[in-house]
Amino acid sequence: MHIDILTLFPEMFESPFGHSMMKRAQQKGLVEIDCVDIRDFATNKHKSVDDYPFGGGAGLVMMVEPIDKCIESLKEQRVYDEIIYLSPDGEVFDQKIANQLSTKKNLLFLCGHYKGVDERVRENLITRELSLGSFVLTGGELAAATMVDAIVRLLPGVLNDEQSALSDSFQDDLLSPPVYTRPAEYKGWKVPDILLSGHAAKIDEWRHEQSVQRTNERRPDLLK
Repeated sequence: MHIDILTLFPEMFESPFGHSMMKRAQQKGLVEIDCVDIRDFATNKHKSVDDYPFGGGAGLVMMVEPIDKCIESLKEQRVYDEIIYLSPDGEVFDQKIANQLSTKKNLLFLCGHYKGVDERVRENLITRELSLGSFVLTGGELAAATMVDAIVRLLPGVLNDEQSALSDSFQDDLLSPPVYTRPAEYKGWKVPDILLSGHAAKIDEWRHEQSVQRTNERRPDLLK
């Protein structure tokens, strides 16, 4: 998989992609992640990428031309399955979308900033808009990093145990059941006996019951 992230602040991705599974996935060659500085495609001597909105109003708007030139340049190198704009009014990102995108070959994420991007970008260049939720961030960088992490961890070979992702919360519209590890008793706090029984079928049944119960208590909306 190849992922390009268009941003005004590429240095923001050094930490989230430079550690743990994201780092290992890149080292293994399972994913390539390139952070592309939109300022490199600015056309005037000041490297301007934003301007005041037509009609007045507060804030600045990211200009259409640098973004268009950036995307055009990247399209000469590869064909994208999705060109995604990170926007608070986009489709809310969830595990199902992460699963879908993990099957793609080439993805491009555009990180908005300021008051957003010129609407012509959204109308003519973007294939999908995604949001983390009903709130506003300073820019799309944190949203992009979060989504890329959720997608890349699903790629075969990224996790040491590939079955692990299948038991994550939301994979079957249920939250994960409680998990425990050694010691079996600590300060009088005991691990449920069923998990120590060695009876695989009964343990699976218990875990499913716990998932349903936890989902009903904490996220009943998922059961609908």
